[in-house]
Amino acid sequence: MHTKRANSESQLKRYEESIAQDGLRLTRQRKHVYEVLLGQQDHPTAMEVFLRARPDMKSLSLATVYNVLETLADRGLVRKVHLDSGSTRYCANNSKHGHFTCTACGAVLDVPLLPGAELEKLHQLPRGYTVTQQEVSLHGLCATCRKHHH
Repeated sequence: MHTKRANSESQLKRYEESIAQDGLRLTRQRKHVYEVLLGQQDHPTAMEVFLRARPDMKSLSLATVYNVLETLADRGLVRKVHLDSGSTRYCANNSKHGHFTCTACGAVLDVPLLPGAELEKLHQLPRGYTVTQQEVSLHGLCATCRKHHH
């Protein structure tokens, strides 16, 4: 059974290998921003990442955080998540999953896709079309908000 901690460490190792392969320096800023994303996987915006990373790295600028997030996204280490209106959010979970947004409190939760679930088969695509990327975005009430709404 993988603990969340062990999983984060293996993702960090994969990150270091990926960055090294691309000939990019594993800068302290890159590593720190990625660790912040792995530490609290609640789909933060770039500003939220900046605010979390800043106390431990005073030299960090918002522009640097944006650049690092772009680099991580380009490498496929982080997913950009666009949830309706609002800022782009960042997700460090690399498993196949969708997102559930609570319409009351705004919390965003990763929802794993069931093994073998093929979303393409749920939709009637025109002949010859193929799906290369899919974003599953579900909306509703989280357990806490559901209790308060009844």
